[in-house]
Amino acid sequence: MIVALYARVSTTKQAEKDLSIPDQLRQMKEWCKARGYDIAVEYTEPGASATDDRRPVFQQMIGEACSSPPPFDAIIAHSLSRFFRDMIEFGLYERRLKKHGVVVLSMTQQTSDDPAGEMARRIFSLFDEYQSKENGKHTLRAMKENARQGYFNGSTPPYGYRKVELDIQGNKGKKKRLEIDPAEAAIVNKIFQLHLNGHQGQQLGVRGIAAYLNDRDTTMRGNRWNKTFIYEMLTNRLYLGEYIFNKTEAKTRRIKPESEWITVNIEPIIDPETFEQVSLKLEGQSPAKVPPRVAGSPTLLTGFIKCGSCGASMTIATGKGGKYRYYKCSRKINDLSTGNRCQNSNVAMEKLDSLILQTVADKVFTPQRVELMLKELQVNLKHAHADQHEQIKQLSKELEELKQQTDKIFEAVEKGFLPLNNALQERAHRHEVRRQEILVELASLKRQKEMPLTKLNKKHIAAFCSALKERLCNKASNFGKEYLKLLVDEIRVDKKEVHLSGSYSALAGALSMSTKPALEMVPSFVPLWLPTPH
Repeated sequence: MIVALYARVSTTKQAEKDLSIPDQLRQMKEWCKARGYDIAVEYTEPGASATDDRRPVFQQMIGEACSSPPPFDAIIAHSLSRFFRDMIEFGLYERRLKKHGVVVLSMTQQTSDDPAGEMARRIFSLFDEYQSKENGKHTLRAMKENARQGYFNGSTPPYGYRKVELDIQGNKGKKKRLEIDPAEAAIVNKIFQLHLNGHQGQQLGVRGIAAYLNDRDTTMRGNRWNKTFIYEMLTNRLYLGEYIFNKTEAKTRRIKPESEWITVNIEPIIDPETFEQVSLKLEGQSPAKVPPRVAGSPTLLTGFIKCGSCGASMTIATGKGGKYRYYKCSRKINDLSTGNRCQNSNVAMEKLDSLILQTVADKVFTPQRVELMLKELQVNLKHAHADQHEQIKQLSKELEELKQQTDKIFEAVEKGFLPLNNALQERAHRHEVRRQEILVELASLKRQKEMPLTKLNKKHIAAFCSALKERLCNKASNFGKEYLKLLVDEIRVDKKEVHLSGSYSALAGALSMSTKPALEMVPSFVPLWLPTPH
């Protein structure tokens, strides 16, 4: 009889450190030799569980066994548990193989080829399945206790962290903890800051942040960034120092009840205030709360114009078969009862659009008013300079440490102590990426420290006001809506009065870019530039 041998161990660590697979093959070869079986092929599967069929080598073996004619008559396994630990799946694959004339034999659990033998194999398979589930239950209990003590159970640490072995012996080697990976943590911080503040005055969503990182060859452990990675990172409380173990089922990825989760406290990368700001911003952009038509609508005031009488949103209504367009209270449209119906007036869309843009341009962004706003802003910036100085000091220290580490790597390569392999090149690349990030952050901090207080004069303010007025009032450029989205928090229309609210601070970033009359980008958003109604 021509046979195939199948040997398997459950984990990659077993495959690397254990002698199980060579021993299985040796015993099966001696067993086949004693019975005169000819071995056609050997299949070895390191690091794969037998509780399911997601095993590449196993699938290859089944596919070849089911070809016509089959290349062998039987599959030999050391025990039936090596083939499958699920009774139902075992029966299905055994039946499929039998249709092609291939049988499954166990070296240590031999059965006859009759109904009694088939029943014995089912019993063996049932006990293997039970033992597997019991082992899994005990293993999970030990891992949960390990997590409660603050240790890391996984093989791959989450992005931003690395695992370190401790001098504490566990059941399977030394125990491990998570600690911050400085290079990856810097990228995590950058992603949060890009979402909050944008880049060079332009707001970035999750897709834009991914493009920003990919354009600079910053990878996610060798993979390109995408919007899913970015969104999951921005919403993951891991970066607040809350690592959750036992949150999902290992096979189905189904979320377990929260009572079964175990929180492991680790060192945070993001401070709670930043995380909360990002969460609020994401929540405000959620399609469940802000329809895509609002964010993408070319209509100037869609999304932030409110009814001053009842507080409901105002939306577009038409008249004369679409000839005229109005902003109309949505509650007035939807509530048909005369008693509760909002009594606020409709407002002609084109008239209100022009009024808002012209008012912002003429009343808010005059050199005199901007200068007054900047004086208050400068007072606030003085208090922030102490923090900026400390940040600059820390970044400069990290830059020097990074330089020393890079120099040591190059020196070790030059002296032949280390080979210039892919891992070393990747590490040097990460150092260089972080160095560039630090230089950008330092330049930004120094510019923030100097520009608003010492370099903005009346000429800059006048140029800024002139350029902004031009952009706001140019309907063809579509910049009006972008500026209003960034600089205006809310517009309320109450009959014949219009109230705008926003804030002071967004002007600083805009002004720092406006040293020439033409503004190429939308200023970065910082709330509250217009604290009183106008």
